[in-house]
Amino acid sequence: MQKSKIQEKKEDWMNSKWRPAMGWMYMAVCVMDFVAFPILWSLLQSLSHGQVTSQWQPLTLQGAGLFHIAMGGVLGLAAYGRTQEKMAGANNGGIQIPSGAGTTYVPPGQGLVNVSNQSGSFGNPGFGGAPTPSFASAPSAFGAKPLGPPPAVQPLL
Repeated sequence: MQKSKIQEKKEDWMNSKWRPAMGWMYMAVCVMDFVAFPILWSLLQSLSHGQVTSQWQPLTLQGAGLFHIAMGGVLGLAAYGRTQEKMAGANNGGIQIPSGAGTTYVPPGQGLVNVSNQSGSFGNPGFGGAPTPSFASAPSAFGAKPLGPPPAVQPLL
C-alpha cells in the first residue's frame, strides 16, 4: 500500500522533530520555573501586599526533582539514538561517510594499521627520510635501546 505525500510529510515531521521539540520544551520549562515565575511571584507579592514575604518554590524540584531526572534520561537517550542513526547513515543531509572513516583502531593481534601520512615510528629521520621499523619489531621493553653504554664487567672479590 502506497502512502500519499501528505501522509508521509505528517509522519516525517513527527519522526524528525520530536527530539528538538523535547529539548525546546525542557528549556522552556526550566526558564519559566527558575527565571520567569520567581520574578512574577515577587512582583505579584510586592504589588498586592507591598512587600515580598515568601520565595517561589520551583515546581519541577518537588518530588525530588524527578522531572529533571526523567528529562535527562529522555534527552540523553534521544541524543544517543540520533548519534547511532547518523553513524548508520540515516539522514546525513546527503553527506556520505566513507566506510573506513572514524577510527583506525585494530584489536591487538589483528595486524598493524599505518595511516598513509604517518611513519612507522616516532624516530623518523625527517620528512623525506626512509621509514623506520614499525612498533611490531620493537622489543617488549619501553625503549628500543638502553639509555647508556652497557655496564662494565666487575671483577669478583
